[in-house]
Amino acid sequence: MSDIAELRKKIRRLDLSGAVLEALHHLGGSGTNREIHDEVVKLLDLDDEIVELLHKEGSSKTELEFRLGFARTGLRKYGLLENSGRSVWSLTAEGRQTKELDHAELSKVWDKPKSVKEEREPKEEVQHSSSQPETMDDSLLAEDVTGVDKDSKWREELYGVLLGMDPSAFERLFQRVLREDGFYQVDVTGRSGDGGIDVEGIIRISGFLSFRMLVQCKRYKGPVGAGEVRNFRGAMGGRTDKGLIVTTGHFTQAAKREATRDGVPEIDLIDGEQLIDKLKKLSLGVKTKEVVVEQVIIDREWFEHI
Repeated sequence: MSDIAELRKKIRRLDLSGAVLEALHHLGGSGTNREIHDEVVKLLDLDDEIVELLHKEGSSKTELEFRLGFARTGLRKYGLLENSGRSVWSLTAEGRQTKELDHAELSKVWDKPKSVKEEREPKEEVQHSSSQPETMDDSLLAEDVTGVDKDSKWREELYGVLLGMDPSAFERLFQRVLREDGFYQVDVTGRSGDGGIDVEGIIRISGFLSFRMLVQCKRYKGPVGAGEVRNFRGAMGGRTDKGLIVTTGHFTQAAKREATRDGVPEIDLIDGEQLIDKLKKLSLGVKTKEVVVEQVIIDREWFEHI
């Protein structure tokens, strides 16, 4: 078995459902996908190689992020979590009262979804990391957790579009993102010898405080490491205390630690998944269309009395 296969096996064995529940209790009852992810990494003391393993080659999502998505959705269907539609999850009243999951019950839920539906209407089957059979593949999981598979399709399509962009076009895209999100005097620098500073902008907070932001755009397929974060901080050279790196890929755990290291200017990080969320929220190249689905119900009683 390859090292990657072994890592995937380790992730499948993790009790991610229990960890998500515990993480939200630690976070005060609610949290974003990123906050939940980082809290789970801390709670389970996960190694960087596990955290950084990609779901599949060329994906912007890690295997851990992929599995956490199913865990969150499963807990929502079971009635312990709810989400606002803006990637913010919170404990329900039942979730706030639940500190530990009943693994035996969750195993029954997975094995016998129909009987559980009858007992816990309208909640559906739960995917639980530790009890889920290892032979079950991702396509089956996607069918059982409604909505996750549909969501991943458009995200993968958008990810492919971003990777196919010319580097200068990608910089202009993020320039537009900053403007749409409240920045002004946003310029694409494009100057050689500028230490990787691609975009500059100013954000005004509450109409009073303003901050200059220096941005580096990385249209990457792979990870951004700690060295690149340090190099970018050096390029900032005291010109501002606010820096931002945006990538279509993801950041290593070492890069995240370097970005928030004490004693030096903190650098904000936006990975591919966060960028995709932002483009959808701002409706930049992403259109959301409400689809009305016709539901046909047969009135058997009507036919009986005809």
